[in-house]
Amino acid sequence: MAIPVRVEYAHQRKMRTHNTAGYRAAHWPIWIWVFFLAPGPLTFSLFDRGGGASNWIWLGIVVVLTGIAAFFGQLPGAEPAPYILRFDEDRPNPRYRRICYTFAWNALLNFALLNLAGLVWATATTQWRMKQIYAHGYTPLLIVILALGALGILPRVRRSTQGEGWERRYFYGTVWSVTAAQTVLLILWKTLAKTHATDIVKLVAYCAVLIAMSALAAYGVLPRTRPILPGELMVAD
Repeated sequence: MAIPVRVEYAHQRKMRTHNTAGYRAAHWPIWIWVFFLAPGPLTFSLFDRGGGASNWIWLGIVVVLTGIAAFFGQLPGAEPAPYILRFDEDRPNPRYRRICYTFAWNALLNFALLNLAGLVWATATTQWRMKQIYAHGYTPLLIVILALGALGILPRVRRSTQGEGWERRYFYGTVWSVTAAQTVLLILWKTLAKTHATDIVKLVAYCAVLIAMSALAAYGVLPRTRPILPGELMVAD
């Protein structure tokens, strides 16, 4: 028997006409993290060796620039009022939203794919080559993702907000899946012995979490993963 996809209706959602200061401030750290991760090999050095002065300098730059953008309402969630009220309205998607969500997609997809590649390589060859994979793979993937964003192909990065009721669920479904899988992988990396058998365990666990969370998101079980169907109004975070 088919499992029904859970949905929401726009007219049943609570209407919000402005964003509180606390709500706006709570979104700032999210975008600090997104842009802090942008230079992938530099981020890899942070997790590999604990980082150094370059990581602190870059963090400072990101904090200042995102702080300015948040103050002027140029970060998603940090606007004085919600930008999207009618999800099926053909309204221009602001440039700051398109830029921010493009880099958010990079933070999600790039690291997830490279870590998967590293796990597959280690399982197949018994050798770890994560540093080399990040050194040679991160920038090409970044360019591809930025190009997809510039062309308006990625969800939430399109030139119109008309499909927001569906596109938000793809974004948050990816957030749930990748975050859960990366967290499980980090725990296993820190706790398990470094053997070929445990490498296989890490790969299987990583893929299993990705698949399981993606399935839950597809059926709208996880928060913000339900499609929003036509109604009167909506507020999109």
